[in-house]
Amino acid sequence: MPSDAALDLTLDLTADVVTLTRQLVDIESVSGEEAVIADAVEAALRALPHLSVERFGHTIVARTSYGLSERVVLAGHIDTVPVNGNLPSRLEGGVLHGLGSCDMKGGDAVILRLAATLERPTRDVTYVLYDCEEVDAARNGLNKLSQSHPDLLAADFAILMEPSNAGVEAGCQGTLRVEVRTHGERAHSARSWMGSNAIHAAGDVLRRLEEYVARQPVIDGLTYHEGLNAVLVSGGVAGNVIPDECVVTVNHRFAPDRTEEEALAFVREFFDGYDVTLTDSAPGALPGLDRPAAKEFVDAVGGEVGPKFGWTDVARFTTLGVPAVNFGPGDPTFAHKQDEQVAVSEIEHCERVLRAWLARD
Repeated sequence: MPSDAALDLTLDLTADVVTLTRQLVDIESVSGEEAVIADAVEAALRALPHLSVERFGHTIVARTSYGLSERVVLAGHIDTVPVNGNLPSRLEGGVLHGLGSCDMKGGDAVILRLAATLERPTRDVTYVLYDCEEVDAARNGLNKLSQSHPDLLAADFAILMEPSNAGVEAGCQGTLRVEVRTHGERAHSARSWMGSNAIHAAGDVLRRLEEYVARQPVIDGLTYHEGLNAVLVSGGVAGNVIPDECVVTVNHRFAPDRTEEEALAFVREFFDGYDVTLTDSAPGALPGLDRPAAKEFVDAVGGEVGPKFGWTDVARFTTLGVPAVNFGPGDPTFAHKQDEQVAVSEIEHCERVLRAWLARD
């Protein structure tokens, strides 16, 4: 049943894509509070007879089923970070301002417009609008769907409409974090020679990181750039005590030609001789630009394709064997800012390009 707040709320999928973006932005949908926007999305999509629609929590999946030779997934999350005095939306000088305008309701509007108006695409399409992307992975709607109903995400190619300046960013790098521990022996700092300083011992860990040379593999013609960096150092007991433990937290961004296991093995070897504990890990995503659907999409978009150095949900498609790219309106540097914004021209460009590609014989 729709929530009471959504009973009189409807999305007009016949409106232009910028107007539809404003409608979505003006529905507050902080992570964990997506019921109202999910109800509106579900109702709008269920009104379209050419789509089959299913709902899982606050994740909506709509599909065409014409038995065409290829299937494409278009996906976007409907949640936002917390409100920061940036609602409702406002349109000024060709720029739409408001929470979620960039990350990523402009992309969601493109998905919904295409779902409503492309009744007979030349590829079967699965449209996915999901919840809880901005919080921990265990709550992520796309992650849950990939585990409970992977068949609904099966496709030849996937496009995640995360903001990418309306350009194609292929795949993404994986990420893991480890804690590298050094050990010592406590003593009074006035008699430091009676102990062993674990913080001093961490100097070798930091020197190794300073000397690290990043691997830059070329995958599908794209050059990825790995990273290995200390992001946190903790240790110490009191101002007059020699510390017996120091922890250096290290983040490794690894190219998608390596699995999580291979990346972790590299890190363990790099810090050979130290106590290394894995605390977090997520796989990368291969760009898959050699696939026919991907090639045709890149041709349709035109311009230069770049690698995605950060991590996005495209990685979830790679775990299912589906190549994926990021392609959406908005400059990602505006994501999560109080003055979040997106250029109207980029929203319109993304709709135009995808419509032409999905309608092409």
